[in-house]
Amino acid sequence: MCQLLGMNCNAPTDVTFSFRGFAQRGGHTDHHADGWGIAFFEGEGSPDGDKGLRHFVDHQPACESPVAALIAHYPIKSRNVISHIRKATQGRVALENCHPFVRELWGRYWVFAHNGDLKDFAPRLHGSFRPVGDTDSERAFCWIMQELAKSHAGVPSVQELSITLRELAAEIASHGTFNFLLSNGQALWAHASSKPDSQILYYVERKHPFAHATLSDEDVSVNFAEQTSPSDQVAVVVTAPLTTNENWTAFAPGELKVFVDGALADPGKRSA
Repeated sequence: MCQLLGMNCNAPTDVTFSFRGFAQRGGHTDHHADGWGIAFFEGEGSPDGDKGLRHFVDHQPACESPVAALIAHYPIKSRNVISHIRKATQGRVALENCHPFVRELWGRYWVFAHNGDLKDFAPRLHGSFRPVGDTDSERAFCWIMQELAKSHAGVPSVQELSITLRELAAEIASHGTFNFLLSNGQALWAHASSKPDSQILYYVERKHPFAHATLSDEDVSVNFAEQTSPSDQVAVVVTAPLTTNENWTAFAPGELKVFVDGALADPGKRSA
């Protein structure tokens, strides 16, 4: 299975600490060596979310990739980040099969990454949403985009998107393991597989009073209190906890969560 990392913040924040440990899972502390990628939403903090995007992918193992080394030391600040380390189950090792995948809908970018393996998932795709590579993951993303476009005339609220995504995720998850991260620059959606023998997801919310954290995959620690302000909020979602001394919360099987402004949001209420 693959590895996922997502970050959602209320102010532009760099992901270098988390990514430094995460990248070691791409062939060093774990066997996921079939490529990796990361996407950063950037903008001016407009009310409808950041629309600019930096997107990096590499078919090399993350622990050996010069691009990954750049990201680990380049403090790109973003309010929504999605990263993925690949263990190929469907599709050859190639750039076009590296997550996260990007599509445009309603005049903004959407970013998606998947951990799992879908069997017999061959939906009918039409219009502009078609896979470039040959993975089940990109096929699922294209279908989600297609169905969102059919269900809504324009960018819906976070609440409305959460309702639609919950229904779509349940349908896809009937075909296998379907852990995913999705963002459009407004929020971060995360879905955990409902399969009992599959990996799930974990999340942590970092906020005042900030404390020390130590990576699980590398002997590196950071004192977040020295790098943050009291108003900062950061939520991190990952396949397996990145640190040894933070309280990571496991998702329930089949659960969809949405994070807005660095905190877990209630999908049943409209976000301001």
